[in-house]
Amino acid sequence: MIDHISIAVSDLKRSAGFYDAVLGALGYRRLVERPGTVGFGKRYPEIWLNHRPGMTPADPDTGHHVCLRASSDEAVFAFHAAALANGGADAGAPGPRQAAMTTYVGAFILDPDGAKLEAACFPRPE
Repeated sequence: MIDHISIAVSDLKRSAGFYDAVLGALGYRRLVERPGTVGFGKRYPEIWLNHRPGMTPADPDTGHHVCLRASSDEAVFAFHAAALANGGADAGAPGPRQAAMTTYVGAFILDPDGAKLEAACFPRPE
C-alpha cells in the first residue's frame, strides 16, 4: 500500500493554487503548509508538493504518472477542466478507457512543471 507521494514543483505558490483546484475536484484539500512544502489529502496528507526552485520542467514522455481515484465520472471531468483552467495541460481528454481488467473513465493532465497525473473512476461491482 502506498502511503503518500511527493511531487517536485518549481513555484510552490503557483503549484499549490493549481493543486487546490485540481485535487479539490477529487475531494482533497490543503491540510499542511510549511516552508518549502504543502500537503493535500482527505484526512491526512497523501500528496506533498516540494519546492525545488532550480528544477527544469519534466519531460512529458518519461512514462511516469500518478493515478488518483475519482468518486464519479463527473469528478474525472471536473479534474481535467480544473487543470486546464489553472495552468495545466491536457495529456488525455476525459473519457472511457480500457484497463487490464475492465473499462473505466479517466483523464490525464500535466501540471505546470510537466508532472503527469490521471484521475480514474472504475465501475462499481454489481
